[in-house]
Formats: sequence, structure tokens, C-alpha cells
Amino acid sequence: MYDVLDSRSVLEVLRPVEDPELRKSLVELNMIRNVKIDGGKVSFTLVLTTPACPLREFIVEDCQKAVKQLPGVTDVAVEVTAETPQQKSLPDRNGVPGVKNIVAVSSGKGGVGKSTVAVNVAVALAQTGAKVGLLDADIYGPNDPTMLGLADAQIVVRSSETGEVLEPAFNHGVKLVSMGFLIDRDQPVIWRGPMLNGVIRQFLYQVEWGELDYLIVDMPPGTGDAQLTLTQAVPMAGAVIVTTPQTVALLDSRKGLRMFQQMNVPVLGIVENMSYFIPPDMPDKQYDIFGSGGGEKTATELGVPLLGCVPLEMSTRLGGDSGVPIVVSEPDSPSAKALKDIALAIAGKVSVAALT
Repeated sequence: MYDVLDSRSVLEVLRPVEDPELRKSLVELNMIRNVKIDGGKVSFTLVLTTPACPLREFIVEDCQKAVKQLPGVTDVAVEVTAETPQQKSLPDRNGVPGVKNIVAVSSGKGGVGKSTVAVNVAVALAQTGAKVGLLDADIYGPNDPTMLGLADAQIVVRSSETGEVLEPAFNHGVKLVSMGFLIDRDQPVIWRGPMLNGVIRQFLYQVEWGELDYLIVDMPPGTGDAQLTLTQAVPMAGAVIVTTPQTVALLDSRKGLRMFQQMNVPVLGIVENMSYFIPPDMPDKQYDIFGSGGGEKTATELGVPLLGCVPLEMSTRLGGDSGVPIVVSEPDSPSAKALKDIALAIAGKVSVAALT
């Protein structure tokens, strides 16, 4: 036990306290800073690896318990901030200036709620204080402007020294760029692969994203040109695969997952959407419309985490149609809670990948 209460003794007693996900000492990770002593009052700053840290309260509690072991300590004040780590760069892929982590939300087939998950995860991350962007890479079916309440927004295109620059739209704490801003609502996009490749690169490199902790990319379904363009253009923090419990959806999700693995993109995990239906007039009832347990079984078989299961609620659909995501409109609903937990899990895995 230390006889003198000073910053050195505080750091030493905190050395055994570890980040639960990184399994390393907070002191060794330089997450404990600005230690101050005022009589029996000890204060310091805890710098987490993401504003969306799911274990924030537990880490703070462990720190306070450790410091209170020191003689003479009467109070422990912990100021919590976050510095999201930068994803590792790759020699053959150029990062997006100011963007720390790029996460793809993808699916093997359409209709599984991939955009719903992408939009709500982006907003949930922003609610934690993270700086978040959303790139709608579904060029043929750009729905994110509607789901984010930006269907009538006008994106600004201006000239710069390097060419045209797009200023993203903004709502619910999230910056958004989408093909939906550049075409009329009923206008189809009839393009071959090279043109799609060009616009996705434009959305990556010719948009004023500013400083972002996370850029969520809402991918089109399948394993085609958009996926190849993204995985070959930028270093990615990882991919999230969205499926339903239905067998045909799971079969396609396995192909999508394997595609990212073959392109050396880490698969952060699987999200099972529409896991069960909750009737609005009988909230205690659950109906497995699309089957049950498929996401968990697939995750186990393929050796990746199951990030969470999102129930099917009418309010989720209403939120998407009205432009107010369910994590905003009904934050205490089962779907919103599941989506928030998924967002926290994604943030945690991205931090671990960046620091290991």
C-alpha cells in the first residue's frame, strides 16, 4: 500500500484495471490522464476508445474502486471523454481524409432491412456523441434520404481547386450523401458497372465529410460492383451482415459474408433482423414469422459474432417512412434498444480491431 497520495500512486493503483474488450491496462493504453490531487479528492480523465463504449459505467466503477483503496482518499471524480482510434491503413488503398473508420452494412439479398439497420445504427452512434456519416451506396435504390428525414433536402455541389465537391445533408446527428439527392424521385438509374464505380468513388473522395469517427456505408444487396469498388478502394474497419431468420436469406447472407472475407475485410458480425413479430395491440406476444434461431446458428457455423436480434415492429416501418428512425421516435421500444446495443457492439469491435 502506498503511504503518499500523489499522481504516481494513483496511476500505480489503476494499472491493474483493464479495458474489458482490449484486455490491456488502462494506464498502459494511456487512457488515464490529467491526474489531480486536492486534499483527499482525486480527479482524472478517462479517455475511452469510442464515445459508444458499451462498458463505460463498469470501467468508471472499476477505476473508482481501485483509487478508493489508497489511504486518505475521500472522493474520486472521473471525467470521461473519447478518442476513436484510426483504422490501420493499407498500402494499396487510400483512406478518406478525416474519416477514422469505414464500416459496411451489407446483405446477401434485398428486403431484409439492411437500410433500416444502417440508418438506425448511424443515428444511435451519433446519439453517443460520435461524429458519424452515412454513405448510401445503393445507387439503384437510394432510400436513406427518406429514412433519415431528408427526402426534400438539396445537396450543395460547389467547385474547388481539386474539382467539384459535395456537401452532405445532415439530420439526426448524421451526415448523408446519396444518389437520391442527385436524381428526380421517379428517375431510374440505368448504369453499367463502370459508372457505378465512379459515383461511389466520388461519394468517398469528393464529399466534404469533415472529421468522422465512423462512416457507415449502406451497401446494395448482393456481391457485385458496389462491394468490389468499396473493398478495393478504401481500408475498411469491417463489415456487418444483415439477414432474417429465413433460410433463403441466410443462404445469401453466407455468400455475402464470404465475399468480404475473401477481400480481406473483417466481418464484425451478423445482425438478425425481423427476428420475431410483436403485435402493437399485444406487446407481450411474439410470433416467429420468418423462423427462429437462424442468425445465431449461422454465426456459430461461420465463426463470427451475432451482434444482435431486432424484432419486427410496426413502429420501425413507420419511423422509416416518416424520416424519424425508431431509435429517435421510440427509444425505449424493443427494436430501438436492440439497434442501440448493436451500434455499441460495432463500435467496440472497431476499436479492438484498430488497437490490436
